[in-house]
Amino acid sequence: MSSSPSMESTGVEPESQAQFDIALLSDVGNDRPGNEDSCGHFIESADSAIWVVADGVGGYEGGEVASAMAVELTIEAYRESPESWGAAKRLHRAVQKANIEIHNKALTVPELRRMATTLTAAAVSKGTLHVAHVGDCRMYLIRNARIRQLTRDHTVIGERVRLGLITPERARNHPERSALNRCLGHELIASIDLIKMPLSQGDRVIICSDGLHTVLRDEELEHLTRELEAEAACRRLVEAANERGTADNLTVAVFLMTGETPNFSEKRPWRERLLGLFGKGT
Repeated sequence: MSSSPSMESTGVEPESQAQFDIALLSDVGNDRPGNEDSCGHFIESADSAIWVVADGVGGYEGGEVASAMAVELTIEAYRESPESWGAAKRLHRAVQKANIEIHNKALTVPELRRMATTLTAAAVSKGTLHVAHVGDCRMYLIRNARIRQLTRDHTVIGERVRLGLITPERARNHPERSALNRCLGHELIASIDLIKMPLSQGDRVIICSDGLHTVLRDEELEHLTRELEAEAACRRLVEAANERGTADNLTVAVFLMTGETPNFSEKRPWRERLLGLFGKGT
């Protein structure tokens, strides 16, 4: 049986006219003695927030410390940085600062010398999503009932899939699917993937650790969260993964863009734009 999950929700008062709904939930899962996952968030204003999911590695004690540090330090550095920098710069520098602190602590505390963590951090500001990603905590975007993975898995198997050496189906159950080739804490300067994209009203953004996405397929993530508020969506996903028998800790964050966002036009292939002119676009 899993222990009581840890839930975080917005904490935004109704009168604040928040433009989004956000919740995060972490659970120990079925087979682990403790939880090496961490998550957290900070609501800066009605149209600005940061949220983070991390999955620690390096043994239980080290993994727990590394993921907790990553979440706490990233949010703290983001909060303390000038808004004039813009969300992208604030987020990137916050994650790099967290990486340095984890790296230094691993060097100075012998029992933590192998600790490291994955991390996916997101910030929304004025309808634009900014992402900093290291490891295999995935981010998905759901728009018009269609789901797509925005992040790349920084794993040995993930790289083989991208090179066409192994199929995604075989990768799902490969014994080395969790072997990372990139994480926070092992190097003084981390290699971080950065993503920026405009959001539209009604978009759903999901971040989840591998304890969840290894047992639930992409289309299930979309179906299970359809027409639910963020907190209810988190609970449904965690319950479904535990029922499926996940052997790992699992953490999920669900963000719903409920307010109107500035007009935007995504860059799409010419074929999609042409079909759109005739009412056949996506």
